[in-house]
Amino acid sequence: MDALLFTPLLGVDAWLWLLFLGIVVVLLALDLGVLHRKEREIGIAESLALSAGYIAVALAFGTWIWQSQGRESGLAWMTGYMVEKTLSLDNVFVISLIFASLAIPRAYQHRVLFWGILGVIVLRGIMIGFGTALVSNFAWVLYLFGAFLVFTGLKMLVVKSDGHADPTHGPVMGWLRRRLNVSPALAGNRFFTRDQDEWRATPLFLALVLVEMADLVFAVDSVPAIFAITTDPYLVYTSNIFAVLGLRALYFALAAMVHRFAYLKLALSLILVFIGGKIFWTQLVGKPDPAITLGVTFSLIATGIALSLWKTRAKAGA
Repeated sequence: MDALLFTPLLGVDAWLWLLFLGIVVVLLALDLGVLHRKEREIGIAESLALSAGYIAVALAFGTWIWQSQGRESGLAWMTGYMVEKTLSLDNVFVISLIFASLAIPRAYQHRVLFWGILGVIVLRGIMIGFGTALVSNFAWVLYLFGAFLVFTGLKMLVVKSDGHADPTHGPVMGWLRRRLNVSPALAGNRFFTRDQDEWRATPLFLALVLVEMADLVFAVDSVPAIFAITTDPYLVYTSNIFAVLGLRALYFALAAMVHRFAYLKLALSLILVFIGGKIFWTQLVGKPDPAITLGVTFSLIATGIALSLWKTRAKAGA
């Protein structure tokens, strides 16, 4: 048994992966089995408190990484966590649009987000595993990641957008409605219902699928971004999942104030350009101190949030 626990798995001992997965299982069990055993509407105060708990656990984990694996790994983990959390903020806009378009009551939204986490854990694991294999065998792939991030960031800066397209009117929704027998109305908190001896998917299930697809789309940006910070699969995956876990907890507070993130897009675009450019800087000049990467990332995030809240302060009082 001891031999299995200390067997190297993607760069670290297997017990480290089991430790992380154990923490995630405990958090999800506590969330669903204790705090939200009954379906109910989650208020802003509870959302903030729950998110603070997730952030505290994440920071404790990052501190342990720092102490056990050293300063560079600790800084890389903290930077990755911060970048992933910020990039995922944009996902809140799409999720709130999905719930509004499908008329999902707030009391049932937590159920969709909770079960969606399980899909995220699997999908991000597959994408990160694939990315790790690519980087390990073809180091030049990092340059493609860097160029992609710079291009995406610059595109976000110059391309004007009036908002996100409604995913409930997109090709994915059309395909689902053609392939599935969808009930016209909700059936409580159930994803499927039986009507006249016939199983039907409910709008709640459609919301779950669209939320998963939205996360997959956003992962196209976030996974290359974290690989631009560190190629250690343990640091990449754990920071990624902790960021997503905390964001889902914070959703109900953020959804009520998404209109106040006026400069979120600007902050995100600058972060992508900076992180992508860091790859080329490392090769041409030398690897920058991880503290610089963390400091610049934090400054961009803090400035973007502060400017957004100041710019929209009149809306807050309305």
